[in-house]
Amino acid sequence: MKSRYEYNGIVWIDLENPSRHEVIDVVNEYGLDTFTAEEMLAPSLRERVEIGSNYVYLILHFPALRHSHKTKEQEVDFVIGENFIITTHYDTIDPLHKFSKIFEVNSVLDMGPIGDHAAYIFFFMLKKLYKSVEHEIEYVDRDLQMIEEHIFSEQHVQMVSAISRAARDLLNLRQTIEPHREVLRSLETDALPIFGEDFRQYMRSLESEYYKVHNHIMRSTESLHELRETNNSLLTTKQNETMRIFTILAFVTFPLSLVTELFSTDAINTPIIGRAHDFWIIIGLEAVATFCMFLYFRRKKWL
Repeated sequence: MKSRYEYNGIVWIDLENPSRHEVIDVVNEYGLDTFTAEEMLAPSLRERVEIGSNYVYLILHFPALRHSHKTKEQEVDFVIGENFIITTHYDTIDPLHKFSKIFEVNSVLDMGPIGDHAAYIFFFMLKKLYKSVEHEIEYVDRDLQMIEEHIFSEQHVQMVSAISRAARDLLNLRQTIEPHREVLRSLETDALPIFGEDFRQYMRSLESEYYKVHNHIMRSTESLHELRETNNSLLTTKQNETMRIFTILAFVTFPLSLVTELFSTDAINTPIIGRAHDFWIIIGLEAVATFCMFLYFRRKKWL
């Protein structure tokens, strides 16, 4: 699907799951290279930056753990010329959809004055996309808060799987966002002759946005590690307590079982057996032995 928008003399063409015919039309209109056209037709596995004769072509992937319509990672291809910008993606991307609504009314919300180069539109698009990544991290942070509450509500076993899911989400976020660092550095180094020297401060602002997102992911990862260690410690303590109880029970019942077996031996001179109230005498002896062991355990602070 091909959508076309205009703002302040700059054309934005948005392609979602483009057909070969749509890509060829755009290539012919703006004189793009054949290599760029082939890349726009299908998803790519990694980020890249290519400098054309009069445009910059770059590929970025963004995590979409909860806002994706198809996958957990969404690709956006950008072709940025002087007075045009082309975006290609293979899934409905909510931040770009919202950005298009702003574009349609020719009012870029809270942007303030912008330059007359399409790179400035790219700048605001990327800020919008990084904002959506922040929202993804906030979802994970809410999961971490829930995990913390449940850990201290004695639900240690149930939280093992929840912690694993949160760890998987943070790993996906980090793996998807980290390659952006090199792409942004390449843009600042190689693309400024096309974007103009005035755009350098905007590139540095984008790098700040990236590091803000990256640092948020790392802080959440550290919190997750602390929660995992806490949960593991509480699980270990609970298991040790259970084992201690079973050990004490085994220590108590073994001598009692031994006494019972001794008195049940079919012997001629077994003491007590055959006397009046012999059953209750044996029970009394076992009760006294149990009470003595209980006092011993309390004295040793095992109970």
